[in-house]
Formats: sequence, C-alpha cells, structure tokens
Amino acid sequence: MTASGLSSKRLARVRDVLSRHLDAGYVPGAVAVIARHGEVHIEAAGNLAFEGEGSSTPMAADTICRTGSMTKPIVAACAMTLVEDCTLRLDDPVDEFLPELADMSVLADPNGPLDKTLPAERPITLRDLLTFTLGTGVVVAEPGTIPIADALNALQGDELPPDEWIRRLGTLPLVYQPGERWMYHTAANVTGVLIARATGKSFGDALRERICEPLGMKDTAFSVAGENISRLATAYQRDDATGEIVVEDGPDGHWSRPPTFEDGGGGLVSTASDYLAFASALLAGGAHHGERVLSRPSVSLMTTDHLTPAQKAVSGFRPGYFDDIGWGFGMSVRTQRSHHGPWPVSYPPPASVGSYGWPGIYGTGWYNDPAEDMTTILMIQRAPAPAGLPILFDFWTAAYQAIDD
Repeated sequence: MTASGLSSKRLARVRDVLSRHLDAGYVPGAVAVIARHGEVHIEAAGNLAFEGEGSSTPMAADTICRTGSMTKPIVAACAMTLVEDCTLRLDDPVDEFLPELADMSVLADPNGPLDKTLPAERPITLRDLLTFTLGTGVVVAEPGTIPIADALNALQGDELPPDEWIRRLGTLPLVYQPGERWMYHTAANVTGVLIARATGKSFGDALRERICEPLGMKDTAFSVAGENISRLATAYQRDDATGEIVVEDGPDGHWSRPPTFEDGGGGLVSTASDYLAFASALLAGGAHHGERVLSRPSVSLMTTDHLTPAQKAVSGFRPGYFDDIGWGFGMSVRTQRSHHGPWPVSYPPPASVGSYGWPGIYGTGWYNDPAEDMTTILMIQRAPAPAGLPILFDFWTAAYQAIDD
C-alpha cells in the first residue's frame, strides 16, 4: 500500500491493460492518470502515432490530445466564474447578450416541418444552457427524415464566425420548449458565445484568463502553437469500407491553426497533466495549489444532478439513458451504483454515487469520485469512440481494483 491508498502491486495492472489494447492495434499510445489523496500515478504507453515522426515519440503526461466533449465541463466552469462575479445570473434570460435567441419559436411537431411552430413559453436562461435543457441540440436521425435534424447538422458542420453561427441558430425553431428535456451538445457552443459577449473577449481568451492560466493549464486551448505540434498525438478512425485504421486528424490538421469558431462542445486540446489540474480543482472544491477559480458552492452546483424525473423520462440517446446518471453543469453525475439501463454506458461501473465527469469522442475520459477522493483520466486518440469503449472500461476496472484502504 502507498500513502495514496493505492496498491503499488495492483497498479501494475493498469499498465497491463493499456499494453494489451495497444498490442491489439486499437491506438498507438495512451496516457492514464489515477490520483488519490493527493498522490498521482501516471502510466504512459506507446507512441504518438503509428507512422511518421510520432511513431518514435513516446506518449507522456504532456502529450497534447483532442479532448472532444471533455471540453464541456471546462466551459461550464468558465461560465460559473461569470456567475460568481455577477456578470451573469443562472436564472436570468440570456437575451441581453444573445438577442438572437430572444422570442424563440418551438416546433409544433419535433419531427415535422420547420414552418409549423408555436411561441416559446419562456426565455432561455443560463441554467438551461448549463443543464442542456435550452430546447435544442443533437437530433439523431437518418439524413432527409427529420427537417430539424438536417438543419442542425448543417449548422454544426460549418465553421462560421461566432456571431454568424448564433444568428443562424436563432433562425431555427427550438425542438422543444425551454426546460422540457435534455438535448446534447449545442448548449455548450451557445455558452461559449455567451461567455465571449459577456466578457468582451474571445471565448478562448476568456477560458485562458479565467480557468487555464490560474490552474497552470498551459497546453489547453483551441489550437496548438507551432512549437508544440511535435507533442500533438495523431487521431485515428476506422475506415468503414476497408476496416483499416486511418488518420482522422494529424499534426498538420484542424488543430494546427486557430479555428474560426471556438467550439465549446468539443474543440479544446489538452494534456493529462492539464486536465488533472482542472479535475483536482473541482475535487478540492474549486482550488488547486492555492489558486481558487471557483467557490465550493459553485462546484457543488456544477456537480449536482439538476434533471427532474420528468425530464429524464423523455431525454437521452435511448430509453433508460438516465436510469443511473443525471446531468450537472456540462457533465454527468452518477445517481445509482448498480447499472439498470441499457448497455453501453459512459461512466465507470465501479464509481461511487456522486461521481461526475464525461468522456470525449476521441476516446478520452475523465471522472472524479469524491467518495474515494479519486480522479481517473484516460487520454487516447481514436474517433468516434463509443460509450462503453473497452479500453476505458478496462482502465476504470484496473484503477478501482488498485484501491487499498
């Protein structure tokens, strides 16, 4: 046993798990973090890429990875800093800063034509954005079958300036009334535009000043500076036609230059070390290494389930999605330890009730377990990584079996 309450001998299984998946060729490299009682254990295995210069560069705690939807909790934390300094209020309409979303219309039939609408029953609030209940978001449908799904997919696929993006979003009707149900993703992008306008800065600058710089997250941004490109891991995907693993985004790809739209839903790159600083701050009630970015009550708000039973009953990607989890601000919160919903799930099966966090499309995953005083982070680069990704679940299993007190 170590001072961290983790067994040194059993921690060796974490490396074994990573090696097994790397040997199978799923990804070229991985970085895993287990932190407990202030002690940090990091396992890095493999390399940044299958090919090129990255094939001889080992993965490390400072390897830069695309975080995907692990961006969302950081965005929510930044929004809460604006609540704390009274720039924003959780239950005020966002109309002052986002007039494009004032006086919205709502589809009469979520599957029906875009011109058949009703007035929104109330304005959209910041709380709606942070809980993903503003009334719009991802609509899963085959192309050409549901008009609003096609319209929203087209909007999310364009890299537009923020003002034009929010203008176009405002021309579309909401899918449901504000507060009626949880809908994924789009709310985080809206929050990013709101933060930029409320601070009078770019979204990236606001994130850097309010979250990243205070916590020492020097590699967390919406693009990778030229001198750091050598630390950016290559992202892969499976070619459906051939079954082969191909490059989805390389060091000279999307993140090699500043984007037109700073994507609050999934646009940040980060490192295991940087994300650990953010996770540690939340676990400690809003401060890390003496630097406070949020109050303890704000962290409690962020990490509390805000969805009502009525919202859960009609929300999620499939029936039963919210049987065992809820939603805080920008992240999931575990509400039951036993799993009764449909497989796959997107949280660690061993995690305690009250654990919170979220994974990302590139196979990254992060959760804090306050009951165990424990943080787990996995960084890989393989898209799209479905919920229930075997390497994530094996990592979580190996991490929790190492607890030794």
